[in-house]
Amino acid sequence: MAALYRGRHRWKRINCLHIFSRKLTGKNDYDLLVIGGGSGGLACSKEAAQLGQKVAVLDYVEPSAKGTKWGLGGTCVNVGCIPKKLMHQAALLGTAVKDAKKYGWQIPDTVSHDWPTMAEAVHNHVKSLNWGHRVQLQDKKVKYMNLKGSLVDEHTVRGLSKAGKETILTAKNIVIATGGRPKYPTNIPGAAEHGITSDDIFWLKKSPGKTLVVGASYVALECAGFLKGIGLDTTVMVRSIALRGFDQQMAGLVTEYMEAHGTRFAWKSVPNRVDKVSSGALQVTWTDTQTGSEHKDTFDSVLWAVGRAPETKALGLDKLGVQLNKQTGKIVVGPDESTSVPNIYAFGDIGEGRPELTPTAIKAGKLLARRLAGQSTELMNYDNVPTTVFTPLEYSCVGLSEEEAEKRHGKDGIEIYHAFYKPLEFTVAERDASQCYIKVVCEQGGTGKILGLHFTGPNAGEVAQGFAVGFQCGATYSHLIQTVGIHPTCAEEMVKVHITKRSGLDATVTGC
Repeated sequence: MAALYRGRHRWKRINCLHIFSRKLTGKNDYDLLVIGGGSGGLACSKEAAQLGQKVAVLDYVEPSAKGTKWGLGGTCVNVGCIPKKLMHQAALLGTAVKDAKKYGWQIPDTVSHDWPTMAEAVHNHVKSLNWGHRVQLQDKKVKYMNLKGSLVDEHTVRGLSKAGKETILTAKNIVIATGGRPKYPTNIPGAAEHGITSDDIFWLKKSPGKTLVVGASYVALECAGFLKGIGLDTTVMVRSIALRGFDQQMAGLVTEYMEAHGTRFAWKSVPNRVDKVSSGALQVTWTDTQTGSEHKDTFDSVLWAVGRAPETKALGLDKLGVQLNKQTGKIVVGPDESTSVPNIYAFGDIGEGRPELTPTAIKAGKLLARRLAGQSTELMNYDNVPTTVFTPLEYSCVGLSEEEAEKRHGKDGIEIYHAFYKPLEFTVAERDASQCYIKVVCEQGGTGKILGLHFTGPNAGEVAQGFAVGFQCGATYSHLIQTVGIHPTCAEEMVKVHITKRSGLDATVTGC
């Protein structure tokens, strides 16, 4: 015990000397130290290194409540965008197999999906990305350390290894890009004990089986979509509305399509408890808030998708006086990503009011690195950021929802052009296209500046990405209808919209 005490005392003495030396000489170990090795943190660190900065990245993944862990790259690479899109693709291929018969392909009547095969392929790709990130950091002379970082002062970070070894590092500037993790409800017995989250679903080695997805965020609907798409019995439990923050007409089309294709929805329902029964199945008890009636059903898996919490608690922010939003726990940041403490910056999902989107974090991180290196003064533009929800019928959007446009400009201050269309691919396959829809929200009068653009249909992200460029150029309705479409595509319907909502005319596209 005495030896342990002497060791701790020696560590404190050495590291206090380290900090004192930095304060005395003004020299730091690094120009920039990034806490968080997700997409944003990695982009920021590599950009800074290319600009001649001496850079280090600290990244440490706490296993999920179920023990799931992963490598370098953050949420997007490991438990977000990448595995999600690949499993979404698996589901789309299942639909394509059904369509193929109509196109002349001779396919057996019974076609089944094998989860372990898909999971192994997805895991191998993700692991290749983990390795690729490490190689890139090495190539760009960024020091990578698998340490959990916390702040000591505005220039000092304490890194803690898995084995408990502590390292003190100093830097001119410190950037926090730790993102967030899924939340479990704290008031529902059995929720954490028996449930999983998006931190786990993509790393399961065997099929989750019959699944209840609790929540109606884009994460919830995307997961429910690919689970049903590969043939699993799937139910979504919705407390209030689907896709909060998105255009609600479009959200309705997304869920209508899912319901029409076999996903069950328990609307206006809240779970009360989760119990494991003797068979090993999970019995979920919930209440229908409209009728007050209680219901029960058994599932193989319960996936909680009820929001995310910022990874701020272990950073020691309160000791330094870094201002947080008390309700969300996120860091309050300025337009330049600065916090309330000089030399400490934060961006990405952890920043209050910032979109929780990978490309946004990547771009913001690069711009921050350029500013800190004295190479630029350009700030991140968080307006008109495009995004896509990868549900079975994809939904992409850029700009304002109809609700937000009406709130800002008034009902009489906006004009909405819309169209229901049928993708050519759906015709031979005899697929229902009732929810394939386009909405263009414009300012009323003049050239009709486009305020928002919304699209449900195949390859929605590919469609919206191109039109998003127009938003940066001040696109108007006049520009849109002057553009020649590419035929035959779904995207061409966007430049042909001419019927307004207020006219009350049928907006169904006819002809080829």
